[in-house]
Amino acid sequence: MASVSIKVNGKDVSGEVEDRTLLVEFIRENLRLTGTHVGCDTSQCGACVVHMDGKAIKSCSILAAQANGSEITTIEGLANGSELHPMQTAFKENHGLQCGFCTPGMIMAATDMVRRYKESGRELDETAIREELEGNICRCTGYHNIVKSIQDAASKM
Repeated sequence: MASVSIKVNGKDVSGEVEDRTLLVEFIRENLRLTGTHVGCDTSQCGACVVHMDGKAIKSCSILAAQANGSEITTIEGLANGSELHPMQTAFKENHGLQCGFCTPGMIMAATDMVRRYKESGRELDETAIREELEGNICRCTGYHNIVKSIQDAASKM
């Protein structure tokens, strides 16, 4: 068993987990934050993306014990109370989702993408967005409205 103490969405949490417990399992099963989805268990789909210490990671590819001492933000922690994050609003307003299964991971990956591009001063155009999203799979859309949502949010972040 491993002891895990992390900050999730601004709150300190801790628990005992089996050594092989994935971070996504800890988030969903121990903390009951079910917005982070498990789509493939092989780090292919991106439905499990969260921010760890400010950077997007696939939470199915890291053990909960490896996150010990880290700060995690899930989709539930992205909004400011009842005020949606600009990326969440953009996905809603630009129809960037259909079934919604991939949406939390897409939004978390997109917010990190926009942050990195703004910090580096690089242009976040459609080509860059599509390349950045290669690690996130949506089975419902043609990505057009997802790209449009990210472009819209980037202008407001």
